[in-house]
Amino acid sequence: MRTVPASELQRKLGEVQDTALKEPVAITRNGRERLVLMSIDEYRRLKRRDREALWAWELGDDDLARLEHAEMSAEHSGLNAEIDTKS
Repeated sequence: MRTVPASELQRKLGEVQDTALKEPVAITRNGRERLVLMSIDEYRRLKRRDREALWAWELGDDDLARLEHAEMSAEHSGLNAEIDTKS
């Protein structure tokens, strides 16, 4: 992802827009990423995925590996006790 300071965005808007059609562009202010400029197609794809439920066989290898190594947050450890008592 390319990073562009807000001041450069103002000077080179057309160029940055062209880049954003190919890949997301992070817009910074005072050295901190604040916004992302991306194509409308990419935005819509991401929004669709937010609401999309996948079957287990539709997950990619990377997703499956992350799930396999995922750990539950300690704040939810009490949920195990609920499962044990219902069995």
